[in-house]
Amino acid sequence: MKIPENLNNLSLELKNAKRKAFSISVIRLILFFAVISLLIIGLTDKKLFLLLLFPSIAVFIWLILQFNYYTDLQAYIKELQLMEEEKHKRTGRELNGFDPGTEFLDKKHPFCNDLDLFGPHSLFQLINHTVSISGRKLLANSMKKQINQATAIDNYHAIEELKGKNSFLKNFEAIGRAFIKAEKNKTSFYQWLNKNEKWAKGYYFLLVMGPIGGILILFASLFGLMHASWIGLWILAGLSFLSIIHKDLHQASLIWPNEGDIKTFKIWSDLLEKESFKSKNLQPLHLPFHKGTLSKGLKSLEQVSFLIQNRFNLVYLVFNLLFWLDYFLLWQLKKWKKEYGNDISDIEGVFDQWQVLVSLASFSEEVQLKGEIIWEKDAVIHAKNLHHPLISPEKSIGNDFLLEKTQKTVLLTGSNMSGKTTFMRTVGINMVLVNLGLRPFAEKFICGPFQLYTSMRNADSLGESVSSFYAELARIRQVLEAAENGIPVFYLMDEILKGTNTTDRIMGSEALIRQLSATSAKGIISTHDIELSNLENILAYLVNFSFHSKIDDREIIFDYKLKAGPCPSFNAHKLMELMGIRFQ
Repeated sequence: MKIPENLNNLSLELKNAKRKAFSISVIRLILFFAVISLLIIGLTDKKLFLLLLFPSIAVFIWLILQFNYYTDLQAYIKELQLMEEEKHKRTGRELNGFDPGTEFLDKKHPFCNDLDLFGPHSLFQLINHTVSISGRKLLANSMKKQINQATAIDNYHAIEELKGKNSFLKNFEAIGRAFIKAEKNKTSFYQWLNKNEKWAKGYYFLLVMGPIGGILILFASLFGLMHASWIGLWILAGLSFLSIIHKDLHQASLIWPNEGDIKTFKIWSDLLEKESFKSKNLQPLHLPFHKGTLSKGLKSLEQVSFLIQNRFNLVYLVFNLLFWLDYFLLWQLKKWKKEYGNDISDIEGVFDQWQVLVSLASFSEEVQLKGEIIWEKDAVIHAKNLHHPLISPEKSIGNDFLLEKTQKTVLLTGSNMSGKTTFMRTVGINMVLVNLGLRPFAEKFICGPFQLYTSMRNADSLGESVSSFYAELARIRQVLEAAENGIPVFYLMDEILKGTNTTDRIMGSEALIRQLSATSAKGIISTHDIELSNLENILAYLVNFSFHSKIDDREIIFDYKLKAGPCPSFNAHKLMELMGIRFQ
């Protein structure tokens, strides 16, 4: 399929494509009955009418190709329309119905479960524009990778360059969505590419003899030079010879990629051939498409695939029995594998990488990310007007945050529902975004060479006989082991040690803060224990921040703004009153 240019009115273009496809289907049906009529008349009365069969069948095949084109065009336009609808939903953070990627959740992972990377209303739903199973998996794995400044910088330049190619991004995604449907595992196909195709020397004789002999016997019978029974004998001979290679072609058909996958790869290859790229990350990925060899190989693969997928089509069966077309098909397979097999064997992995980069660039363009990211060698974090990407822009409230080189622990206090947990997730999820090569949801985000670890959403597990308190201790142990092994950890710990009594919690929290300070680890710890805020007077590396609330009659008002210093008041007493608990 060739992608049309200037599709301005998608609804009108879709209507026109449907009309043309319908017209072609009607003409094709009429032609089909005409061919049957020609066949009957030619066999019973006027044999010269049989000569019209060949041009009629050629026209019939052309009509099939035209019908397929307009059917594909309809699928492509429908996906463009759906993408526009999804863009509006993502912009408004209406993420229900998008793929949640739940299977990528991993409770042992250092941070992915705590930061809403996967699951309902997750970052994966917001940024995922991949279309294949392997591309989707590669994106998820990229989201779960630990922070690597060098890779993030390379990805950033690639994404920024891709953002300026809006037409390419739309076409790349829409084509994949339109044609990659029921995917088929291609492992056996790639293994087949590395095997030599069986081809005996005698096959060349049969390859030539089939068409020549079939044509001679057919014409001789038509003009009375030979009895028609010879056609039957020729077909019987053909069945014997065709059975020799039937098994090889049948095995190839079983492992052959789906038609939609091949079609998608071919069109993607055409799209990439027309583009040029400057960034360090994109040039190696674009290299296979420079000379057009890959596109030719995929076009040839598409043609061979058409024959393989239609071997049991009635028209092919008739021509195969007459002209032994299977030998031509096997020769085409052998020739194609020799010329293009090596180029094709790694192409799916290359396209997966393109899918991830296109997905990230499409997301960045979709939400108009403009924030500045600065990677520092020093262990600092500085954010200006930092927002959470999963909160609707109309409702999101930005905050400034600074963790200086000399500071190690931020103690975050605040009343219930004031925004402590959301703020910590905001910091963490923006670290994930910039590590992917995206701009932050902030005016500016400065980040040092950290590795991210969290302990926030710790739940009990009946199946594993694990309490939530034990689960939290296991997460803290993971942080401590990483920090004590010299890893530059940035940690986010929410409501630390909440599963034990106040005395033990305060003692344990102070001990943990001191233990972490002996390493290169830095991070944020939230707590309801205001007593811990006094540590700022003792520990020079600890700093207090807080979120406040205001109680107005029967309403608690939050401004969700981060403030320096400990929280001066809490609202648990008032919340309990509002829920009906009476204090004597």
